[in-house]
This record gives sequence, structure tokens and C-alpha cells, in this order.
Amino acid sequence: MVAARITVNGKETPIAPAAAHTTVLDFLRERGLTGTKEGCAEGECGACSVLVARPGVNKPTDWVPVNACLVPVAALDGQEVVTSEGLATAGEPGTPPTLHPVQQEMAVRGGSQCGYCTPGFICSMAAEYYRPDRCAHADSGPDATDGTDAEHGPNGFDLHALSGNLCRCTGYRPIRDAAFAVGAPTDEDPLARRREQAPPAPVATEYDQDDSTFLRKNTLAETLRSLRERPDAVVVAGSTDWGVEVNIRSRRADCVVAVDRLPELRELRVASDHIEIGAALTLTEIERRLDGTVPLLAELFPQFASRLIRNGATLGGNLGTGSPIGDSPPVLLALEASVVLADADGERTVPLADYFTGYRQSVRRPGELIRAVRVPLPLSPVAAFHKIAKRRFDDISSVAVAFALDIEAGMVRKARIGLGGVAATPVRALATEAALEGRPWAAGTVEAAAEVLRGEGTPMSDHRASADYRSAMLGQSLLKLYAQTTEAVPS
Repeated sequence: MVAARITVNGKETPIAPAAAHTTVLDFLRERGLTGTKEGCAEGECGACSVLVARPGVNKPTDWVPVNACLVPVAALDGQEVVTSEGLATAGEPGTPPTLHPVQQEMAVRGGSQCGYCTPGFICSMAAEYYRPDRCAHADSGPDATDGTDAEHGPNGFDLHALSGNLCRCTGYRPIRDAAFAVGAPTDEDPLARRREQAPPAPVATEYDQDDSTFLRKNTLAETLRSLRERPDAVVVAGSTDWGVEVNIRSRRADCVVAVDRLPELRELRVASDHIEIGAALTLTEIERRLDGTVPLLAELFPQFASRLIRNGATLGGNLGTGSPIGDSPPVLLALEASVVLADADGERTVPLADYFTGYRQSVRRPGELIRAVRVPLPLSPVAAFHKIAKRRFDDISSVAVAFALDIEAGMVRKARIGLGGVAATPVRALATEAALEGRPWAAGTVEAAAEVLRGEGTPMSDHRASADYRSAMLGQSLLKLYAQTTEAVPS
């Protein structure tokens, strides 16, 4: 086994003697790259953002920003990372480096105040700068006629790329000005040219340090055999959940098994009767590959945490944690999705409605992992995802409701409703579904069903919302759906 190594700003360096749980953030700072900062240690502020070379959608390589505070450095064995220090171009000996265009715009437009968050913003902005399908528009702003809006600049810059970056000095206006001012990469730009070559291939890793092991195998079969031998191992993909446990709760594992680069978990297939989504595809990859063909998922993605988190988070991880407030389970329940579970003996398919058994518990057995999520076709034509939270973006939901309805000739032929945040597990609103099916899609039906929906689940009061508020929001969500869809549904 080759010693674990990582390439940072073009220079290869060994990972040892870092502990197996060491994050990319700590690894970089210990080597003098202090532009990468720790703000929250749980992926909410973006001060630790760095760029990683990943398989691209429109080009061989995409520069993808991730939270360095969450990812174990061993997970980037053989991979290529660029920090804020690596964006500038070195000058002649004795002369300062030339600022990257993003850095230059941030400097001249006052985008850096105290400077703590600035390197993270710059890395996230650089990723958007290098997005291959970003293109300039002739018009932008709230009155634009070319599809742009106040959150998309005339240069095609999508401000949602910065949704995971927090500026505590409230310097967002000059940061936005800088983002909307950057041009296109030049032909001589080394990071732009780098997109034309394939990213580093995943490498098998067995990193042992301080009685802890980080494993990455080449194939699913090898991984499943390892999990049979080590059923206590922690399985990680983007590490967006486990990284928080390590940082905030000081949890450690004797063995961590990475599945994020397994080819068998990174396929997306569209068959005649279902769509199969690999459990290790990131949410960003799924969003771009589906390109709106599953409208309910398309509504989910922009509301799921931040772009930085979605660049690492996976459906397999979100379901694997079993959290009752995860954003994807209500949507997948409404879509009648199933999970494909695999172990060393084979596979089995379980409807998601039967998957959760208790608070953060499921039917998944020791040594078993989620290989894929299957969404049956055809899709229900009326669909919506309502996330009730304190912030528009990058927040944990108080209540999440997903609807998928078949309405024909003014009658509800089929209703599927998934709920999150109102019980110990994500649940289907079975009583409300029954109150809708076979009845007219009319105000009386919806008002009666909304009253039923208010009583679904067992909501509790906590620091995010009271039980009464959660119940009220359930009923209100159905009334909102009716108001939004009445004109669009044929009578």
C-alpha cells in the first residue's frame, strides 16, 4: 500500500503523521496555510472553504468547494486541493504574486473587512468563476427578461454559490459587487486549463495512525467484505454529518470506511419504470445530472443546507443517519422511493416507508450499506416541497412537508405526503392521504384534509419551534399547495 499523500497548491505532501481523524482544515493550518479558517467547525460558515478537483459534468474536471473543517484529510489521499493561497500566480523572484481575478475584485471593491471570512468566500467564488456553463447575460436584476434575477449577475455568477459562506461584518453588498464583476477565465489561466484533464483517480487507502484506521477500497465488494470484518466501522461519504460529530462532540472511531468514490455507488440510471440514484453521488451532482427531470427533487436541492454542504452530502448519508429532520426523507417518501441495501451476501430493496424503525434507527443491518435510491416512474404531476425554517437557506427545518399528487378531471386519484420534524422518524401522512384520495381537489376537501394533517405525527416543542406551531404549519402547507396549484390543475 502506497503511503497516503495529498497534493496542495501543486505540491505533493505526505499525510502522515496526522491522526486518522484529522480534518483537512487542521492539516492545512499545521502546514502554514492559515488562510483556511475555523469559524463554526460544523460546515455553516464557510471560512474553511477549499477547492478540490472532482469529476466534472461539462468538462473532465470541476473545481468543487468543500468545507475543509468536515473532511478527514485521509479522505483526500491521492487528491488535489487548492487553497486561497494557491489561487494567486507566482511572480518573478523578489516580486509579489499576481492576485487571482476573484481576489483582485474583492480587494478593489471592498469585499474584505475584518478578513476572517475572506479566504473562504474567495474559494467559493473561484469555484463559481470556473463553472464551465457560467455565461454572461446582456441584462440582469429584478426586471431582467433573460432569465436572470437579483441573485444572478450579468456575468452569470450565481450568488447561491456563496450560500454556505458567512460574513459577520455584514459585508455582503461589496462581496456581491465583486462576484458580479469578475470576467471569464483566460486561456492562460492554469486552473482553467486544469479542467481539461481528468481529476486524480480514487486510490485505495489504508491509513493507520494512533490505533485508528481510515479505509477506502477500490470496489464495492471489497468494501462490503471490510464491513463484515469490521461491523463497528463508521461509513462516510461526504462526512458532512460525521465531521460534526468529530469536531463538536469529540467522537472518534477505531475504523472509518469511505464509500464516496466507489464507482458502484456513483451511477445514475434512468430506466422505463424507475430512476436509480447512486448513494454516493453528491447532491450537487444529482441536481446537475437530473437537470430538473424530477421536479420534487429540484425543489429540494436549493433548500438543502448550502452549496458547500451539497458538494459533499449524499442521499445515502442523509438516509443513513436516520435523522427525523433530514430534508431528503420527506421528499423521497412522497416519491415512494426505495433504498437498495447491500452487504457481502447480496442486495435487498426496502421501501423507504418501511426503512425507519425509530429515532435514528432503521432496518439496515451491521455490515450493510445503502447502495442506491430508486424512484418509481411515472412521477405525480403535482408536487411541492415546503420547508419551514428560520432562514431562507442553509438552515435546519422546523417542519418539512413534501407532496406528490395525481389529479385527474378535478379528482385526487393518488396522494403521497412525506413529513419531517413531527415524529421520531420521517413519516408518511397516511390519514391525510386517505382524506384526499377519491375526492375532488376543491376547497372543502382541502380544508378538511388540512385539519387531518394538523394531527399527523407526534410533534414536540424544542428550540426551533413549539408543537402547536409545527401542527399549524402542517395544515397550512396543504392550504398553500391548494392556493398555488388551483389555477394550474385542469378542472
